[in-house]
Amino acid sequence: MPDAGAESLAEMLDERQHLLEIALWMFGSASTADWIVQETYRRWYTLDDDTRSAILLPKAWLTRAAADISLELLDIDRTTASPPAPVPAPVHVPCPAGGSDPAALATHDHVARRFAAACGTGDIAGLTAIMAADAVVVCDGGGKVRAPVRPIRGATEVARFVAALLSGRAGDVLTVEPVNGRTGLALRRAGRAVAVVSVSLADTEVTAVWIVLNPDKLHGWHRP
Repeated sequence: MPDAGAESLAEMLDERQHLLEIALWMFGSASTADWIVQETYRRWYTLDDDTRSAILLPKAWLTRAAADISLELLDIDRTTASPPAPVPAPVHVPCPAGGSDPAALATHDHVARRFAAACGTGDIAGLTAIMAADAVVVCDGGGKVRAPVRPIRGATEVARFVAALLSGRAGDVLTVEPVNGRTGLALRRAGRAVAVVSVSLADTEVTAVWIVLNPDKLHGWHRP
């Protein structure tokens, strides 16, 4: 019989790599990305044993904590007018060290494609169906484009936001592409990327949607 504790640890380590890649993509700084992940795990281990043992899906908790930390940093960037360094182009996006579990990647691909299909048609019900109840959206507009200043939380609210952002405008092209070594989305207008999206999962539910809208970070995603 599999060791549940070992499985949980392996799952958390895989999520650590994913969070590191997301933070690097969002902020463009290896030191900032590493700090975000360290702070995420610091908050995890400062929980008392009873609270920690009551968390059924550690990956989901870690994802939400990293989202909150990212939003805190983005708020600091907005108030100090100090934009993050640009992220590398997608040929340079790091993949998980040693690779991820093929079954987990396959599940992620399946859910991400359902997410993309629902976004493309503005299917709010379809999006809500694959969202965790306490899903969150993290947006980086870099102060250059309109983006939510506060986090958007809750399955229905997240579904409505991403549907409005990613569907319905004539001339927009939404494609499924690799983002941070996993299946994600890119939205382009006349060949210019206007949004790149990644999702985090716990089991088969979307727990976080990470959206880069900052044009300074999207140069490498433009297409002729």
